[in-house]
Amino acid sequence: MAKIMGFKTFGAAAKKPREFDFNAIFEHTRRTAQERSKKVLDERDAEYAMATTSQGDDAEDVVRIISKDFAKKAQNDSDAESESSDDDDEDEFGPTLPPSMVDQEASDDEGKKAEKKGKEEDDFSSSSAEEDEATIDLDRIPITHEIDLVHGVKTVSAMCFDSHGTRLCTGSFDYQLYLWDFTGMNSSLQAFRTLEPCESHQIRSLAYSLNGDSILVCSGNSQAKVLDRDGYEIMECVKGDMYLVDMSNTKGHCHMLHHGCWNPKDREEFMTCSDDGTIRLWNINDEGKRQRNVVKPRSTHGRRMIPTTCAYSRDGKWVVAGCEDGSIQLWDHNKKFVNISMMNRNAHHNGTGISSLTFSYDGLCMASRGGDDTLKLWDLRQFKAPVAVAEDLFNRFPMTNCTFSPNDKLILTGVSTKKGADNGALVFMDRHAGLKRVEEVAVPSSVVTCIWHPKINQIVAGTGAGTIKVLYNPEVSCNGAMLCVSKMMRKKRTEEFIAKPIIIAPNALPMYKDERVRRLSTVRLRERLDPQKSKRPELPITGAGQQGRLGTHGGTLSSYIVKNIALQKVGDSREDPRTALLKYAADAEKNPYWVSPAYKTTQPKPVFQQMAPDDGKQSEDVEPPWKKPKT
Repeated sequence: MAKIMGFKTFGAAAKKPREFDFNAIFEHTRRTAQERSKKVLDERDAEYAMATTSQGDDAEDVVRIISKDFAKKAQNDSDAESESSDDDDEDEFGPTLPPSMVDQEASDDEGKKAEKKGKEEDDFSSSSAEEDEATIDLDRIPITHEIDLVHGVKTVSAMCFDSHGTRLCTGSFDYQLYLWDFTGMNSSLQAFRTLEPCESHQIRSLAYSLNGDSILVCSGNSQAKVLDRDGYEIMECVKGDMYLVDMSNTKGHCHMLHHGCWNPKDREEFMTCSDDGTIRLWNINDEGKRQRNVVKPRSTHGRRMIPTTCAYSRDGKWVVAGCEDGSIQLWDHNKKFVNISMMNRNAHHNGTGISSLTFSYDGLCMASRGGDDTLKLWDLRQFKAPVAVAEDLFNRFPMTNCTFSPNDKLILTGVSTKKGADNGALVFMDRHAGLKRVEEVAVPSSVVTCIWHPKINQIVAGTGAGTIKVLYNPEVSCNGAMLCVSKMMRKKRTEEFIAKPIIIAPNALPMYKDERVRRLSTVRLRERLDPQKSKRPELPITGAGQQGRLGTHGGTLSSYIVKNIALQKVGDSREDPRTALLKYAADAEKNPYWVSPAYKTTQPKPVFQQMAPDDGKQSEDVEPPWKKPKT
């Protein structure tokens, strides 16, 4: 078998595996530990004796320090011994490695140690950077650079960013919806699509879905729409019956919509609130035929209350609504929407309404923007009173919103222009300092909506003048508006072309040989004379028509009749019709054609009454028979 297989040590001559005596190994380890412990104790006793002989009040402290040092030294020695023993054990297993592989392993170990050391230094530097971030937070606000996107001349009432920060959707009071693509846009800053999704209804709310493939549009009508990424309609929610008393029995909203948003955890669910006093939860798989749940906010006396805004929490656990009476009401999404989980009746002034509700990224706080010119910060763990209140934030629009910064330290909101003032403002407030104003950016119009995107770190603000301001900082921002600003506009060129390619065939017959043109101007002159290539408009036809085209008139019977009727002269309207008919009496009597020949043999001779003379004297012969006396 050894000869056949080609192995010299096959079978009985193979090398035997190595055997280990565990009892001997344990005994050796025990003796080594005893010797090391004895050595440490002897050194400690010697140092202790020296410390006790010294004079001073700090003798005990010196002894304590020495004992700690020796304990630490003993621990290090034991760790080093264990590591060396482990290395020895590892070296004992298996066959001996070649020298080249041993050197490679040693270099790999050194590389791992250096990498570990570098990683520890990076962790230390990152931790120190995080500590310094709190102090330079104001310098990292992206407001150093600015570009303007022109939407129109009316107020930009709604905006939304997709999750990646590549596309922006805006809507305004002019019923138009604009789609902006920062990756495909150049420095001309033009939207790639404009549409009117809801005909003559103002756009009140827009929201991108979780994965960015759908856009929820809420307008002034009662039917929300879902569009795809390019603006084409996917579905439309059904309209409810406005004549029913209980709004939960209808299939959809029956009054104007106020707000709409997507579930942050379920990409197929979205929520809308309406003027009919309900909040409805929809699923895109139902194609808008009916809602899944109906939530009805109530007033203090249990009556219907109109929700002006609605929102989901970051984890999708809470459904919150801001009502017209200034109250904030929360429901648990995992339970039936019958009983309110948390509520604050006096969140804002009664009758002013709430224009926006947004949750912090940590899910512990919520900010509310009210129509009473205030912004309030709430802690969900203590919802009875606000944590901080910011006042003197003038608001004249029912869709003015607020948002948190990506690091959850600042809150951003817009301020409208007051009477007699020229500028609005973007206001930055510190969340941990009682909503203290830390930065303010003046805008030459009212700021209605604002977004602070967490990924690209850029701020977008919609104004009342129809412009959209994009703020960024090249040092702390990425992508977004920075992609299109650096792209130059492509110059339009009139490319020179030859209508017909030139085929050079020297040996072709004269009838198939094309004349070679040396100049392009000659080719263009010939193409100009050709009516098909120059696309000359067709000349008007003067005759009856040709090549399937009808003439200006006379080509058909109707046009011929119209022409003759139009050319006929209209007679004098003052002419007596009886006189006009008697013109033809003599001719009809001489040349009878229609009626007289048929009755010529049987028709009696007509006898006409003689008229009285015009001298004023009536003759007896011509006296009417009804005046003659009866005899």
